[in-house]
Amino acid sequence: MTALTLSTAAASGLRADAIVIGVAKGAKGPVVAPGAEAVDKAYDGRLAGVLETLGASGAEGEVTKLPAPSGFKAPLVLAVGLGAVPEKDAGYDTEVLRKAAGIAARALTGSKKAAFALPLTDAADAGAIGEGALLGAYAFDAYKDNGKDPKAKNGKAPLAEVALLGGKPRDKAYKAAVERAVAVSEELNRARDLVNTPPNDLNPESFAAIAQAAAKEHGIKVQVLDVKALEKGGYGGILGVGAGSAAGPRLVKLSYTSSKAKKHLAFVGKGITYDSGGISLKPAGHNETMKCDMSGAAAVFAAVVAAARLGLEVNVTGWLALAENMPSGSATRPGDVLRMYSGKTVEVLNTDAEGRLVLADALWAASQEKPDAIVDVATLTGAMVLALGNRTFGIMGNDDSFRTALYEAAQEVGEPAWPMPLPEHLRKGMDSPTADIANMGERMGGGLVAGLFLREFVGEGITWAHLDIAGPAFNEGGPFGYTPKGGTGSGVRTLVRLAELTAAGDLG
Repeated sequence: MTALTLSTAAASGLRADAIVIGVAKGAKGPVVAPGAEAVDKAYDGRLAGVLETLGASGAEGEVTKLPAPSGFKAPLVLAVGLGAVPEKDAGYDTEVLRKAAGIAARALTGSKKAAFALPLTDAADAGAIGEGALLGAYAFDAYKDNGKDPKAKNGKAPLAEVALLGGKPRDKAYKAAVERAVAVSEELNRARDLVNTPPNDLNPESFAAIAQAAAKEHGIKVQVLDVKALEKGGYGGILGVGAGSAAGPRLVKLSYTSSKAKKHLAFVGKGITYDSGGISLKPAGHNETMKCDMSGAAAVFAAVVAAARLGLEVNVTGWLALAENMPSGSATRPGDVLRMYSGKTVEVLNTDAEGRLVLADALWAASQEKPDAIVDVATLTGAMVLALGNRTFGIMGNDDSFRTALYEAAQEVGEPAWPMPLPEHLRKGMDSPTADIANMGERMGGGLVAGLFLREFVGEGITWAHLDIAGPAFNEGGPFGYTPKGGTGSGVRTLVRLAELTAAGDLG
């Protein structure tokens, strides 16, 4: 993990591989952003002109490298675009700074140390820049070995250290912002690692073991229900999905408690460590990335550990519904009826609609503790990707104000999201002549149908929301901002922010 520090050192005197500055897009050309005054002065105030000569415009995401001026101990200046110059006295949005820092960190892969001299006016800016740098420096190379340095199996190690110039190391707010950035980023990157791990190495049992180890390290109580315990408890949904695999399912409960807590949140994550579709086998071309179908459980796991590391004054329980969905002679068939943990029966019309089955059992289990609110996170439906694209997750729920609060929390931390409805007329499509409900309904609006199904398994009177992260959980394209190719850790920061707001009493 990249190290992060606050520094009061002058840009010219700091020993580093590079100095990162910001450049904005002005009406008449690039404008050097605050934080880079020392660098601009060393260029006799002509830095903007030099950057323009090199082709820089200040557009968001743009990277321009140039030799550092004479007298600087760092040999390189890296200018990263911030987009349009903000209105007078408005300052740069924290998400703009977060993205810029991530782009810079990725561009400096292979470097040992970089000094970030981006616009930094307060602790919130420091936290955003630090978080962006730590997330942007992420690399997953555990399975790469080209015979070079074992610490850099892909040939280049991630940026090793980031110093935030203009920071205040002795200021409590700045220190807290950096500590938060480190805790959240490390846990989000842990979630990314899990999503990127191939399914031959990550199954329900090994995922549960990883959760147990982390829980022990951070003082979190953990309970793992194996196949025998699930059978004894009547968890028909989780068992039904995992029935076709040689790797048995698990239900993991992680409990972080604070002696000062006044509220209790429950997070529930879909953890299908590999999804073949089961007997309703996925078509060719749709299986290759299905190791990512446990992204919801990874997000929940990371959020609970982050809450513990931050010492938030709220009780947070995480439920990881883990199974591998495989076709075999013992697999659940289309037409089978499962009796769920809640006692309701479900006719399985499509075994590839399995995520809602494991979530249903976990939602009911979470409901028995009567938390103040439940949020489930899942790569649930392709329909949500069709509706919102690859970078935005949908938010549904049984309480409009809570759904809005989650949306605002997501916006605050830089996770694109959008509130979605739960139209009552779609519920009828899941009526079954055989069971209490079917696991499929109308094809159109399939993401909303899935949300309506989940709502059936939330305890009466409990506030609940559902995050369908099917689009942004796994990035099959090139990296952008602080988001890498592969697992993204979508949902982690929204859950952590919700926990922080709840702890502060800002959600009622």
